Amino acid sequence: MLTKADRVAEAFREFSARNTKQRQAIADGIVALGEAGKAFPAEALLTELRLASPGIGRATVFRAIDKLARLKILDRIDFADGERWYRLCDSPAHHHHLTCRVCHRVVELELCLPKAKIEAIERKERFTIEDHEISLFGLCEKCSKKASPRMAQD
Repeated sequence: MLTKADRVAEAFREFSARNTKQRQAIADGIVALGEAGKAFPAEALLTELRLASPGIGRATVFRAIDKLARLKILDRIDFADGERWYRLCDSPAHHHHLTCRVCHRVVELELCLPKAKIEAIERKERFTIEDHEISLFGLCEKCSKKASPRMAQD
């Protein structure tokens, strides 16, 4: 099984044969966040990368993130408030997410709608379903504990 670093490197090779310093910095930054289990907004990754490589281009970073998300190397999590975060997938296998809307902690879920349910939706709605994502949002245990005293005061 490929490591996270190997999967990112392989994906970069897939969309460009050139291994530039900028691309390597992006790969290293994404892998470091992935190894720490952290999700991130693209702007935060750019800010972090610019600390070590001030000349790294915004478009270069955002294009790389977009390509890695399309290749399913990065998960894209869209929050109700319009924020978009990314996360290096723990597994290349099909999965869904449970996400804390406060701290943005993301947990991969190995669950899915049964195939029969998806087929029933196709028939009822007259759609051909090509792919799907399920994202569940709420509060993690830590954020729930922080919110509880405030909720009791209201």
